[in-house]
Amino acid sequence: MNIGFIGLGLMGRPLALHLARAGHALHLWARRPATLEPFREVGARAHVSAAEVARHADIVFTMVADAPDVREVVLGENGIVNGGRPGLIVVDMSTINPNVAREIGAALAAKDIDFLDAPVSGGEIGAINASLTIMVGGKPETFEKVKPLFEKMGKSITLIGDIGAGQVAKACNQILTGVGVMAVAEAFNFAAKNGVDVAKVREALLGGFAYSRILENHGQRMLERNFKPGFKAWMHQKDLRIVMEEAHRLGLMLPTAAATAQLFNAIVGSGMGEEDSIAALKLLEKLSTPDKAGI
Repeated sequence: MNIGFIGLGLMGRPLALHLARAGHALHLWARRPATLEPFREVGARAHVSAAEVARHADIVFTMVADAPDVREVVLGENGIVNGGRPGLIVVDMSTINPNVAREIGAALAAKDIDFLDAPVSGGEIGAINASLTIMVGGKPETFEKVKPLFEKMGKSITLIGDIGAGQVAKACNQILTGVGVMAVAEAFNFAAKNGVDVAKVREALLGGFAYSRILENHGQRMLERNFKPGFKAWMHQKDLRIVMEEAHRLGLMLPTAAATAQLFNAIVGSGMGEEDSIAALKLLEKLSTPDKAGI
């Protein structure tokens, strides 16, 4: 199958490579030519625009930073919509506002192009290991056509509902993971400031109701002080901004998500936006009494 892929960053690069290594012909476009280098070994073909990718593909995946980028790549002057033929399927794996996903889907439908919103969870490691959680919105028949490709990229693949539903599920995911990261960071900072062995506290908590994958995985990275980004803090800030925009639109009270969003604003404002979201620990340490011990 001819597969297009646009967005070859931290997450997109390994996903596109999985598809190429599964035997699919890969068609690419990138703003930065350097991102195309890893694809020489798999015989991928580079094109001059997203529109050109669409002309050569049966399915086009996009995975870019935010809604304006998705709009430009899909609906812009040189976008997918201006190269795609009727019957093309566009799958956006970015994390964007659900309403924007619906608007893009409607614009593509007017050209007889099908659309799925399919944001993911699992970070860079999940992308590399093809173990992502993929949350999908769109027509069931379109989902079934793309599902074999999703299975090359993820382990948990769920059709949530109509277009935009995948983004709603991802927003819920980001509430839980954002709050979870902050909770683990707070607990670890609390233990450290009390002079207690944080590793032993984590070991104890892993055996009780406080267990979570965030405590297990992110907690271990906090102990190691490994802030290399698997998921950058500025990206989590952006995702929580989407949550709060939707809360405002719907008139919802989301007090814990709102407080967490402000803390991520502080992480990014403190110059740690390019670090992993577990930089939350460093923020809390920075705001704590300086003469007390830390991790």
